[in-house]
Amino acid sequence: MSTAPLTWKDSGLRWYWVAALVFLADQLSKQWVLANFDLYESVKLLPFFNFTYVRNYGAAFSFLSEAGGWQRWLFTIIAVGFSTLLTIWLRKQSHTLWRSNLAFTLVIGGALGNLVDRLMHGFVIDFVDFYWNTSHYPAFNIADAGIFIGAVLIIWESFRPDAKSSKEQEKL
Repeated sequence: MSTAPLTWKDSGLRWYWVAALVFLADQLSKQWVLANFDLYESVKLLPFFNFTYVRNYGAAFSFLSEAGGWQRWLFTIIAVGFSTLLTIWLRKQSHTLWRSNLAFTLVIGGALGNLVDRLMHGFVIDFVDFYWNTSHYPAFNIADAGIFIGAVLIIWESFRPDAKSSKEQEKL
């Protein structure tokens, strides 16, 4: 049984607007931070939340931030690779698989948002600072939130029974 390739309207690529929205929100927020904050400047908004401008030269939780510069290119390759892979997967799956499509596009939008920072500045701009008493969660940004939420959705989907396979089994 041969299936014709999906058009962009029938494929998960139809969800790419989510990636564009995450990317745009991320880049606009970072430009606002750059225009209005000095490095390490912090504004308390709630008893557990600050806007604090910091630079992240590594990845999540500043992983490899002190590695000497080569990590910038490693994370660039990873962002391009994952974005490409997820885009290929989006192209091959139906637009009706909304959870997977949403998850993939959240990750793509976040990866591309942080990629632009790495290429333009050599670091990622972070500013969301949650804390409790004197314990601070590592600062992050909208791109990081998109990547995190998308990754959680991908993991969640991996534990759900495959509805498509169930329907096919009923036909047999």
